[in-house]
Amino acid sequence: MDTPKKRSETLRESIEELIAVGKLAPGQHLDETVLAEQFGVSRTPIREALIQLASMGIIVMRPRRGAIVAEIGPQQLIEMFEVMAELEAMCGRLAARRMSAAEHASLMAAHQACKDARDAVDPDTYFYKNEDFHGQIYAGSHNAFLEEQARVLQRRLRPYRRLQLRVRDRLKRSYDEHEGVVNAIIAGDSERTVELLRQHVMIQGQRFADLVASLHQLKIAPNGERSAFSDALA
Repeated sequence: MDTPKKRSETLRESIEELIAVGKLAPGQHLDETVLAEQFGVSRTPIREALIQLASMGIIVMRPRRGAIVAEIGPQQLIEMFEVMAELEAMCGRLAARRMSAAEHASLMAAHQACKDARDAVDPDTYFYKNEDFHGQIYAGSHNAFLEEQARVLQRRLRPYRRLQLRVRDRLKRSYDEHEGVVNAIIAGDSERTVELLRQHVMIQGQRFADLVASLHQLKIAPNGERSAFSDALA
């Protein structure tokens, strides 16, 4: 049965996905009426979905001015990736100690799916398979609280993690880094896993320069419309 709560949660997931893939850009105004028409619902579940997204930091609710997609400046972005790197490293340390043989097999399957997307030079598919790969590690930590915190921040950073994958050669480098992480986890080498995951997620040096240079791709044009380049990313 499609209860009001379930409907608003489904809408939240749908709107969150539009933000993650760049169809709703940072700073973009979210019109409740337009969204209600788009999804064929009333404004009430849309408003509830937006409140949920605001509580996650994905959008900002402004009194009397409506909601906008949250924007993250370069300094805040680097700080968030620093925390993400540490959360992933913690998950990896525990996963190397605690994952079962069946979980190793699932991790390998997720790794193979990333390889298939890499070989197809398909950054959009790789983005989703990459999320699954990291999700296997979060779950493999067998620490529900840590897994929840990692997933929350991962979702907050989705548009920016996706954008990274469009930097030249990043698909190949990402997959190669995954390979080392998989080997370390299966070997039970927790400290090596920590080191590799930290390096994999941390945004620094050239990777940070590339990301900052690409941030304009997520922005809105001065007339309030998304740029043609942003549309091409969607």
